[in-house]
Amino acid sequence: MTSTTAFTEGQSAQTPEFERNLDRLAEVAVHAGLGLEPGQELVMTATLDGAPLARRITEHAYKAGASLVTTLFSDEKSALLRFHHAPDASFDAAPSWLYEGMAQAFRSGAARLAITGNDPALLSREDPEKVSRVNRATSKAYRPALELIASHQINWTIVACATPEWAATVFPGLPQDQALARLWEAIFAASRADLPDPVAAWKSHDATLHARAARLNEKRYAALHFRAPGTDLRIGLAGGHLWLGGGTTARNGLYCIPNMPTEEVFTTPHKDRVEGRVTSTKPLSYQGTMIEEISVRFEGGKIVEARATRGNQVLQRMIETDEGARRLGEVALVPHSSPIASSGLLFMNTLFDENAASHIALGQAYSTCLKDAEGLTKEQLAARGVNSSLIHVDWMIGSDRVDVDGIGAAGDSEPVMRAGEWV
Repeated sequence: MTSTTAFTEGQSAQTPEFERNLDRLAEVAVHAGLGLEPGQELVMTATLDGAPLARRITEHAYKAGASLVTTLFSDEKSALLRFHHAPDASFDAAPSWLYEGMAQAFRSGAARLAITGNDPALLSREDPEKVSRVNRATSKAYRPALELIASHQINWTIVACATPEWAATVFPGLPQDQALARLWEAIFAASRADLPDPVAAWKSHDATLHARAARLNEKRYAALHFRAPGTDLRIGLAGGHLWLGGGTTARNGLYCIPNMPTEEVFTTPHKDRVEGRVTSTKPLSYQGTMIEEISVRFEGGKIVEARATRGNQVLQRMIETDEGARRLGEVALVPHSSPIASSGLLFMNTLFDENAASHIALGQAYSTCLKDAEGLTKEQLAARGVNSSLIHVDWMIGSDRVDVDGIGAAGDSEPVMRAGEWV
């Protein structure tokens, strides 16, 4: 199998240290990230290159008492063949039966784990209109499952797996085996899998993030004001918003850390109270397309101008997905000195790059970032400023040149971040 060959060749080759770190990453995913409960089912997704990590995770899941682990593998090369050979009608189709099946598994109590490691530029040379149609169809089909994840009805997490195509993007000047080895090292470090007791390290880090979120919750800011070159943006915060960071107790009562790694504290903006202009500070890899130097202007919470120097057509199609795609669903603060930013690497992967910089997300909001939100209808959530959309796309706006002020209900202002660091 092609993916297995690439994996074997790329590990200089499987040294005892690599095997130990890979096993620790799987342990972290199950015990720190997922918080899997004995007797619980697990639904896992991965590309073919992620098979070795998926097997390690499966082993740890069963040792933790999982009743059943079901892994759905995808093949990026097969996805590319669709764009080269499929009839036109194919680009408006999506396997609704598959996503509804996943949603049903979650409703029945299954946990969710995703292994990311996609080629950042897989579809960069394909027709942007066809890419947009595929993304729209997939988003609509995935909505039943996404709503359960976004509202934290279940415990879920995301971890990363190095792949040859991703490694070549991050380390373009290195031979394939060296690039793959370097990317694995970076993943292990960011995920704390290279430490003697990574689960304990995650518990300590989790406590730090909770403390930061608690300090922001004490402030009860009405808005945040971001200023940087190309950015002068005021983001109103939803009524009764909550700052979260690190892990959370899902509504099934199980504690999980959704992103591995994570360095952010985040909350829900008010969908109608965003004003000003903002410029991205890192490229965005979106559904196999690179979007660079994004600049948008908001009025009344809605994007009224948007452009990108690369991937502009895909950006335009993305914000046309639905009404909520032009509004914010998340704002997150990350210090420029975070370990991922300090690595100096541009990962071209949102899981990592969003934890190197403060960021915002277009689209679906997390209702868990609201006080007393459980049981509210969509209309009641909207009345409190919560955005709804088929998409949730994070992009980075933080750097060592960004200042952030907290604005009180009376209009008073105080510094929260200066030059990208906590005040």
